Amino acid sequence: MRPLTLDELVGQQALLRPGSPLRRMVHGDQSMSLILWGPPGTGKTTLASLVSHQTNRRFVEVSAVSAGVKEVRETLASARRMLAQGGRETVLFVDEVHRFSKAQQDALLPGVENRWVSLIAATTENPHFSVISPLLSRSLLLTLEPLTDDDITVLVERAVADERGLGGAVVLEDEARDHLVRLSGGDARRALTYLEAAAGAAQAQDRDRITVEDAASAVDRAAVRYDRQGDQHYDVTSALIKSIRGSDVDAALHYLARMVEAGEDPKFLARRLMISASEDIGLADPTALQTAVAGAQAVQMIGFPEAALTLSQVVITLALAPKSNAAYRAISAASADVRAGKAGAVPPALRDAHYAGAKKIGHGHDYKYAHDDPRGVVGQQYAPDEIDGTEYYRPTGRGAEAAYAERVARLREILHDRAERG
Repeated sequence: MRPLTLDELVGQQALLRPGSPLRRMVHGDQSMSLILWGPPGTGKTTLASLVSHQTNRRFVEVSAVSAGVKEVRETLASARRMLAQGGRETVLFVDEVHRFSKAQQDALLPGVENRWVSLIAATTENPHFSVISPLLSRSLLLTLEPLTDDDITVLVERAVADERGLGGAVVLEDEARDHLVRLSGGDARRALTYLEAAAGAAQAQDRDRITVEDAASAVDRAAVRYDRQGDQHYDVTSALIKSIRGSDVDAALHYLARMVEAGEDPKFLARRLMISASEDIGLADPTALQTAVAGAQAVQMIGFPEAALTLSQVVITLALAPKSNAAYRAISAASADVRAGKAGAVPPALRDAHYAGAKKIGHGHDYKYAHDDPRGVVGQQYAPDEIDGTEYYRPTGRGAEAAYAERVARLREILHDRAERG
């Protein structure tokens, strides 16, 4: 069912508009190198195949899973010889280019730089992280979007009717079609695989109609759009944390479920939740971090699948807790001053006086012991002169932090009172 022309390609309309690089490469035989970045089943290999079939070029495919530097260099040398002899140009398709090491990607550079080949490299991972800069700068980056449900519907219905597919041997009921489309997760290959399995289930019972029961027997769960090493990993993680921060417990549980079902490392999830407890909740609910730490310890001892229960408990706790980023803002502001050079000498009264001769140079002189004051706090200078009086911690009035706000105000008043006390 792989398309034989660009016009048969479903989806990616932004890449197929008149005058687009792909159109020029296919219809104008224009030499260029492309990096195709997108989720599985969105047409990367198909586009490479179309470039070869619709142009007068030799097509060579190299898999980054099995090929080494030697194979890459031999392919480039062959393409160079063919050009020198007046032969056809070569389209070199590298699937899963993100699996190539730096040395292997370096080996591609001469062929791309000298136009010995038109490189088409496909990757499911962000090429800004997985492809070396020299190769990225010499190639045109094209981003493929996940196929929509409408796109998948077109592909499935075409496969049912087309002679290259089922050739009209079966009828696909609407409910069964919708089920297959929903389960495909925007992956064309997966949709066609499920369709084939569902057709096989119907034909095994001497039926020519594919029912929703046949579709359910082909696959019993939805495909999760998630890649533990790619953008989906970061995007879904970000959505989880932001949903917790926004106190949307249901959205947070949805993203947690996506990560759990995709086989995410439970220890990674536990670490992210501990960070969230301090960054977004802090002293608004001091027990949130305790819950997150306890959850992380439980996850290490339990593991999946039961660890999903623990992670769910932590996510619910954090999402429903009152929120404060005061601790985050406090350390960020203090760090900014340190980086700006505001890190003066420690006041003499606070310096270490537990060695011979320390008092002779003024260390510890006039230090006031807080426990000697009935209030447990005494007015004296603790901060270096450069930042004395700077207030980094600004508590909110939410949750338990409201009480901290009152206490911080009283403490700062006492500490500031040192000037009047002399």
